[in-house]
Amino acid sequence: MMQSRVMSLVEAIANVVVGYGVAVLTQILIFPVFGLHTTLAQNLALGGAFTAVSIARSYALRRLFEAIRTSELKAEPPMAICDQGFCSLSTCCLERPYLYDPMRNSAWHF
Repeated sequence: MMQSRVMSLVEAIANVVVGYGVAVLTQILIFPVFGLHTTLAQNLALGGAFTAVSIARSYALRRLFEAIRTSELKAEPPMAICDQGFCSLSTCCLERPYLYDPMRNSAWHF
């Protein structure tokens, strides 16, 4: 089932909100180890900037992969050999009804 654009955005935001909290907490704990001393307001602002970028990245990647998935579903149907030539399984060279035998990958017009 295809995920809607709105649900893709909701999922991306939920993922990033959790990541924002983890990032700010990590900054508060790790920055002093590297000699970086920031205020809580600076940590929140820095986390906010990275969060905005992360939301856009997550949403764009989700939509890209959804587009790839749906384009694969719209691929040309497989081909079969009919009694009149080489035909697509959705339309035949003679545009007449036919029976398809998947075991032999062939079709017969009637």
